[in-house]
Amino acid sequence: MPVTSSPAQNAAADGAASPHIKDSSLATFAADVLEASREVPVIVDFWAPWCGPCKTLGPALEKAVNDAKGAVRLVKVNIDENPEIAQQLRIQSIPTVYAFKAGQPVDGFMGAIPDSQIKAFVAQLATGGDAHGHGHGGPDHAAEVLKIADEALAAGDIGAAAQAYGHVLQDEPGHPKAVAGLATCYLKSGDLDRAKATLQLVRPDGVSDEAIRAVEAELKLRENAPPPSEAQALKDKLAANPADHQARYDLALALDAAGDREGALNELLEMVRRDRKWNEEAARKHIVTLFEAMGFADPRSVEGRRKLASILFS
Repeated sequence: MPVTSSPAQNAAADGAASPHIKDSSLATFAADVLEASREVPVIVDFWAPWCGPCKTLGPALEKAVNDAKGAVRLVKVNIDENPEIAQQLRIQSIPTVYAFKAGQPVDGFMGAIPDSQIKAFVAQLATGGDAHGHGHGGPDHAAEVLKIADEALAAGDIGAAAQAYGHVLQDEPGHPKAVAGLATCYLKSGDLDRAKATLQLVRPDGVSDEAIRAVEAELKLRENAPPPSEAQALKDKLAANPADHQARYDLALALDAAGDREGALNELLEMVRRDRKWNEEAARKHIVTLFEAMGFADPRSVEGRRKLASILFS
């Protein structure tokens, strides 16, 4: 079996080894990370040779640590060679990065993040704060960081939101709201596969959490959606024949894919009004999926349910 060297080993082979970066193993982890972090913050990068995102994250982390000129150190752990460490720290996917201070993990994130956020993560450790400016642990802290994450997501800062959700998952593996939030970040960036994989991280008692179900519903909508560009052609088709239920159904999906959820709901409600039984009640079932994706308390869901009830019971 070929031995795959880490970037830190490659640097050493090139004669350009950094004094701030080293590879670690089960035998040396306590000294390299726990003890060393009493002097200076230590970032641990959990990686494997087969992991694609690790190949971009690793060099970016190394550069940021070298630029910090000794204010932080980086330790690389190949989880294929050191499964015991990954198990002890409950590493569930890679890349995962933890920051240690005084022998304790104080921050971290999962997945590859942009260079700007890597620099910010390293800089904040180097200057004495964790990357969120808080202590860690406990339900109050999780709620506080989730609030920051939700606000970042609502503001469109997907990278910052993902980092904050990852931080909650480091403290509370499988936390349903954090899993759902991180999956939503991947969903919004168009990575449906990673969104699906992230949902698998939820702890068993969180599987039916409303936030998890909402992301599952959103995934279902995305997987079945026609390209948003088809909307105009479908509108034309429908104008020519308002009784073309398939065209109206496809239009609703295309509108939703284009971000017009209310438009999609209106078309589906119109379908239920015209022919409730069409295609085994496909329109009504799809409306229910939309409600799940938005959350049942969303004003659009409340209004949609009112309209649906008045059609069904008229």
